Amino acid sequence: MQLFWLSVGFGLVTSSVLAISSVGLSLQFGITNYINFAYGDYMALGALVTYVVNNELLHWNIWIALVFGSLAIGVLAVVVNRLILGPFARRFTKTFYVLIVTFGLSLVMLNLEYAIWGADVRFYEMPIDRAMHVGPLLLTKYQLIVMGIAVALMLGVHAMLKTTRLGKSMRAMSDNTTLAMTSGIDTKRVTTVTWFLSGTLAGLAGTVLGISEGNLNPASGELFLFVIFAAVIVGGIGSIYGAMAGAVLIGLATEVSAAFINPAYKLDTAFVILILTLLIRPAGLFARPGKA
Repeated sequence: MQLFWLSVGFGLVTSSVLAISSVGLSLQFGITNYINFAYGDYMALGALVTYVVNNELLHWNIWIALVFGSLAIGVLAVVVNRLILGPFARRFTKTFYVLIVTFGLSLVMLNLEYAIWGADVRFYEMPIDRAMHVGPLLLTKYQLIVMGIAVALMLGVHAMLKTTRLGKSMRAMSDNTTLAMTSGIDTKRVTTVTWFLSGTLAGLAGTVLGISEGNLNPASGELFLFVIFAAVIVGGIGSIYGAMAGAVLIGLATEVSAAFINPAYKLDTAFVILILTLLIRPAGLFARPGKA
């Protein structure tokens, strides 16, 4: 029973990282209508930029470095969209071509990260933290902070979508971009802001993944990308709230399953849930009319 509750604690932390990354990917998909296969590399790059300012150059506090690394990836996402993805999306009507471009971008970013930082496992400059009991769960202070960040961000995204003009514009574009444009919505501005938010969340997710796992390397984001896809698809592609729910389901399922099967196969649990969802409810377990 103790092992079960330990797994639940790990599952909640994994769900928190998944929720941050899945919401970022869903925001971007809802506006652009294509999946960015380089998203995992944005995560890894965000974690590595945070590592540089935390451990190598400036020795900033990890949480200040996290903000810097996340915002840097947000700016990078906007630049990449303006210079590479946007022109391809306007030129080719079929999203297949843009998917190929994002896949190529992923390979380029991954190899650049390996060329700059190498394949060595790296560690953030952080004080050693002891685990403490939170009810039946055993969690560290840093894991609790990661969970708190995730909850705060989910509430913030909800408030933005429901109460702000930007959020309502994003929801309108998610439903029908052409209609939103004819209604007077500045779709270029909304797209730019969406890419910035998506990139920032990717950089943040990569860093908190490194914090929660205790290490990072250039391949960390790509390895985690499959789990993100599973959460997004199970929740309902393009649904922000579905992504949140899918993250909780997949995060808990993968970690709790490790208490009963070989932990090396815990990611297979996400694959099984994904396949069953596609067979039973292809639109996603929590899909609703309208993407957002």
